[in-house]
Amino acid sequence: MKTLFRKHLPLAICAAISTSAVAASFDVGDLDAKISPCADFNGFVNAKWVAANPIPADKTRWGAFDALREQSLKVQHEIVDAAARDADQAKAGSIEQKIGWFYRAGMDEAAIEKAGLTPLKPELERIAALKTPADIAGYITDAMVRGQGDVFMFGAGPDFKNSKIQIAFAMQGGLALPTAEYYSKPEYKDIRQAYKDHVAKMLELAGSNKADAKRDADRVLAFETRLASASLTPVEWRKPENQYHFVTVAAADAASPNFSWSKFLAAQKADIKGGFSLSQPKFFAELDKMLVDVPVDHWQAYLRAHAIDGAAPYLSRPFVEESFAFYKKTLGGQKEQEARWKRVLGATNAGMGMALGELYVAKAFPPAAKERAQELVTHVVAALKTRIEHLDWMSDATKTKALEKWATFLPKIGYPDKWRDWTGLTVKPDDYYGNVMAAARFNNAWDIAKIGQPTDRLEWGMTPQTVNAYYNPSDNTINFPAAILQPPFFDFKADDALNYGGIGAVIGHEATHGFDDEGSQFDAQGNNVNWWTQDDRNKFDARTDKLVKQFDAYEPLPGKHVNGQLTLGENIADLGGINVAWDAFQKVLKAHPAENHKIDGYTPDQRFFLNWARVWRGAIRPEHLQVLLNADPHAPAQYRAIAAPSNMPQFAQAFACKAGDAMVRSGEQQVKIW
Repeated sequence: MKTLFRKHLPLAICAAISTSAVAASFDVGDLDAKISPCADFNGFVNAKWVAANPIPADKTRWGAFDALREQSLKVQHEIVDAAARDADQAKAGSIEQKIGWFYRAGMDEAAIEKAGLTPLKPELERIAALKTPADIAGYITDAMVRGQGDVFMFGAGPDFKNSKIQIAFAMQGGLALPTAEYYSKPEYKDIRQAYKDHVAKMLELAGSNKADAKRDADRVLAFETRLASASLTPVEWRKPENQYHFVTVAAADAASPNFSWSKFLAAQKADIKGGFSLSQPKFFAELDKMLVDVPVDHWQAYLRAHAIDGAAPYLSRPFVEESFAFYKKTLGGQKEQEARWKRVLGATNAGMGMALGELYVAKAFPPAAKERAQELVTHVVAALKTRIEHLDWMSDATKTKALEKWATFLPKIGYPDKWRDWTGLTVKPDDYYGNVMAAARFNNAWDIAKIGQPTDRLEWGMTPQTVNAYYNPSDNTINFPAAILQPPFFDFKADDALNYGGIGAVIGHEATHGFDDEGSQFDAQGNNVNWWTQDDRNKFDARTDKLVKQFDAYEPLPGKHVNGQLTLGENIADLGGINVAWDAFQKVLKAHPAENHKIDGYTPDQRFFLNWARVWRGAIRPEHLQVLLNADPHAPAQYRAIAAPSNMPQFAQAFACKAGDAMVRSGEQQVKIW
């Protein structure tokens, strides 16, 4: 799933809105006249705002996305507060009652403090009872049934070779640090020590003495280091051939003599027909060896540490604070814990997010907004078709296939047409940890039930209250949740320039993902097959290599550059998205020439780019930035503000930039793809 922003909206309205009736919707007072837009467009648009809006103590970053998320959280808070207040009188078994009790239990700090470690003790007793490799394999199997996949990930997804059918995928996992490199590179030595200290502290909180906790923390790091040695890097993970490895159950059993996949799959009640994807064979081969050559007490240390870590946010204060100290403060630089209501709301979203989304949509997203958004999507996606038709580097044979794929795009706007059924999920008003575990089991069973069934292209992989958007190459859908269809992305009171530079570019971004370095390896039906001529693929790769080099040159931290290969898919989507949105905007402007005049001293063309940059405004703590540079396929926001426009002659013309200016890439430096 390819997302817009780190874990896109409706524009409008094919008729332009009369500027006499719209608000400016962009505060030109935020612009920094001391910075030339041709030298540093991000600084010109965003530097003053960033200086005036420091990162809140309970955040690792702060910007346009984050401010909009806060608005969404405020609405959600009102919903769950009301649900908690009225839950006892709500219809029995309704989502209102379940959400209300879930949230109320999480906010009952007194009961949670009184319970202490008690909710987790049955899990720790299961781990303590393990005596043999077969016991460990059985525990892993049972834990997955309960939705607790610590050692590896398992779930349903479209078959890469027959996307109409859902199959099972087993994928690497088991690491607590952000990427495999953290376990081996010298530069992360201090992080490794901090992780060991964290594990030891958690084990002590759970009853271990100091010496045993330190010993087991060493064992946990050694265990994960071995897993990491067999794990893919984030760059390797992006390649489709590393995400899919179809095997029969018999072949999987033969490759893993110490772990019975047939027993595992039977326990999951997965409808396995011809086989499943054992997606990273090297990882699972190593895991199989570890079942017999890692001592049982080392396995117990690892499983115990992960069980405590996973439960910590839902237990008493000492566990919550230690979890925050390592994962948020040490790794992310966050200064203070978020308010409890936000953390409990996060757990509610994780457990019952789509149910909460149903209530969110009813409160915050009227049907008319969905209709207007659909019109804008139609406009921008049509512009992508035109660009494909007029590419001067692609042969007619490949264009035909590209247009076939374009024709099967399925845009989904706002929220699902059909909501999930939550019958069978039992939520109690006084058992926070129990509710979290019940939801994990329920959601896992719901996912596993899809295996062997037809793929549902109408299903959503993101909740309506999420400020983001995504493209799914396996079903060729572009998806725009309700929460992102708001300013600064979309504002139907604003002029078309702002809307096309905001949500229009987001729509173009997600559509272009269908043709980025990964998406272009999936066809119109969502199958991982090659539909390119070799010559066209070579030309595409040559063009994208230039984009890799452009981002490799950006240095957000001293000595630490952006990984152009890791971020390539998002960078292709940004470049294609803004160009597609520009074309759609120019078509609207041509149809309504009366709108072609300045607002607040800036032309429509300039305002288009101003809003593009405004979307990416923000600041980030260096600790969090370090993690994202290693693990995140999205480039830092300040470079997304400038990278794509610097490749567009339209930008240079809009702001009268000249060759040699930092915001003008020309000749061999200029990147043109879609």
